[in-house]
Amino acid sequence: MGKGRHVGDGRNILVINGPNLNLLGTREPATYGTATLASIEQRLCDQAAVAGAALTMFQSNSEAELVERIQRAGREQVDFIIINPAAYTHTSVAIRDALSAVGIPFVEVHLSNVFAREAFRQHSYFTDLAAGTISGWGAQGYELALAFALRQPPAASRPAAR
Repeated sequence: MGKGRHVGDGRNILVINGPNLNLLGTREPATYGTATLASIEQRLCDQAAVAGAALTMFQSNSEAELVERIQRAGREQVDFIIINPAAYTHTSVAIRDALSAVGIPFVEVHLSNVFAREAFRQHSYFTDLAAGTISGWGAQGYELALAFALRQPPAASRPAAR
């Protein structure tokens, strides 16, 4: 089962991390850096607290759990999603369809520069739906994505979803 935690009470932002990101810090540090997922989440919590935002973090290695979490976000009045779909970036029509169905704006984040890697990693099922993509900035990419999310209008002031 996926792991999640929630902090804050303001704007509602969901951070989703896909498969193998629970291994950050030890998995291929030359590619993904030495920061752990816990340390990335702590920096995001600190950043969200300063802005008075509610931040929920979720990680799963299961495609089904990721889809279910995105669908639940649609019922929870989530204002924005930050997602690192990891290996599902290149394979998951199901996650793409869930993001499209809920209509919540999102930023796609990748720790490594996927465009400088193997050809199969250079295709994303999400980029054309995303408000933006951050790739190659390491753990700082999440902080940049959160800064962007905090500048977006809350769900209540956005036009109705597609």
